[in-house]
Amino acid sequence: MKKFVITIARGYGSGGRTIGRMLAEKLGVKYYDKDISKMASEDSGINESLFAQNDEKAQSIFKKPKVYSGKLIPPESNDFVSPQNLFAYQAKAIKELAEKESCIIVGRCGDYILKGTEGLIRAFIWAEPKTCVENALRLNKFSTAEEAEKAIEKIDRERSAYYKQHTGHEWSDVRNYDLCLNTSELDFEKCVEILCDYIEIKAK
Repeated sequence: MKKFVITIARGYGSGGRTIGRMLAEKLGVKYYDKDISKMASEDSGINESLFAQNDEKAQSIFKKPKVYSGKLIPPESNDFVSPQNLFAYQAKAIKELAEKESCIIVGRCGDYILKGTEGLIRAFIWAEPKTCVENALRLNKFSTAEEAEKAIEKIDRERSAYYKQHTGHEWSDVRNYDLCLNTSELDFEKCVEILCDYIEIKAK
């Protein structure tokens, strides 16, 4: 099979991370999520905690997007640890991973960063609010359904703003993706099966 890279954007509570891990295990490839921040930190010398603080969060929903250009800001600049440069270093790590191996990459605008890459499959995993709340409660992340619902809304709002900030596009726009899978209708195993089938179709 030719080299491939699958990027997974996901709504909180949809099971996107779980599907990504399951898919990586089935295909025998590596799964990258928060590891990307660590790689970017090691490459840039910027403290990993700064990447964590800005991870999939926008500066402000009211600020004009500063679309990723591919450029890195040098250490002597006052903007070296700006959100734009933190994103640029994560993007560099994502590109390097995609160049060297087949893998699964979760979040961090991977679909936008790698657009045009040969063997790229861009998936968006989502679910109805009720399903997301049920999944969050099942993982014992929250005490009540109301608490879970508020957290889901906040996190998805942040992810959407982050995507807009760095790409200039809407996170939930289906035109950004090759496949959109609804886990309110499909279980995780079926989503993995569909993604595997799609890889085979694209490889032909």
